[in-house]
Amino acid sequence: MALKLEDKKKFVKEIKAVAGDSITSVVAEYRGLSVVEMTELRKHARNADVYLRVVKNTLARRALEDTKFECMKESLTGPVLLAFSKDDPGAAARVIKNFAEEHMALKAVSLSVGGELLPATDLSRLADLPTLNQAHAMLLGVMISPMTKMAQTLFELPIMLARTFSARGNQESAE
Repeated sequence: MALKLEDKKKFVKEIKAVAGDSITSVVAEYRGLSVVEMTELRKHARNADVYLRVVKNTLARRALEDTKFECMKESLTGPVLLAFSKDDPGAAARVIKNFAEEHMALKAVSLSVGGELLPATDLSRLADLPTLNQAHAMLLGVMISPMTKMAQTLFELPIMLARTFSARGNQESAE
C-alpha cells in the first residue's frame, strides 16, 4: 500500500528526530528474512532500547539529510533497515550482530558513529563495546583499586607489628 504524502512527511520527520538524538546507527540489508524473523528482530531491538525501522531508500535519504548520519546516504540501496541507539553506542550493532549470527539473511551494510562512516566489517568492534553499566563498573573498579590497596597496606602494618612482637616474645622465652 502506497503512503500518502502526509504520512511520508511524518515518517521522515520521525526518523530525522530519532537520528538527531542518537549516537550510532547501523544500516542492514534484510533480504530473505521472513515476517516471523523480522518480528523477532524488532522484539530484540525493543528490548535493547534500539529504534529499528524498515525504510524506503528515498525517504531514508531525506530523513538523514542535515543529521550526523548523512554520511550513510550512499549505503542506502536495496531493502534496508535502519537501527539507531541513543544511550548505548554498541546497542544497535549488538542487536544486528547477534541476530545475524543466527539468521544469515541479515547483513550489515554500514554503520556510523557520531557522523563518521564505518564499514560493515567494524560491526563486531562496535558491538563489543561495553554497555553503560559495564563501563561504570570498570571505572569504579579503577577508582577503588588504589584505595583498596592502601587500606590493605595500612591494615597489614599493625598485624606485622603484632607478629614481630609475638616472634620476639617466643624467641626470648625459648632462651
